[in-house]
Amino acid sequence: MDDIEDRLRAYLADNCLHLPPAQIPTEQPLLTSGLVDSFHLVDLALFVESEFGVRIDDTELNPGTFDTLNQLAQLIRMRRP
Repeated sequence: MDDIEDRLRAYLADNCLHLPPAQIPTEQPLLTSGLVDSFHLVDLALFVESEFGVRIDDTELNPGTFDTLNQLAQLIRMRRP
């Protein structure tokens, strides 16, 4: 686990799921399980863009990109300057 996943986990725990960060596993389905709804998905994308300086296209707001912390962290790593 690294800083990206920790920061994503903390954001989700505080702003979307209202759970302790330790209760959000890296491979926990977020969208397909219904834990994160469409409103929180947009907020999460805005957080990623501002926190990590990467651009997220609207077409990427789907389970193929945003369903787990691991998927999202990989996307951020690929796009970071």
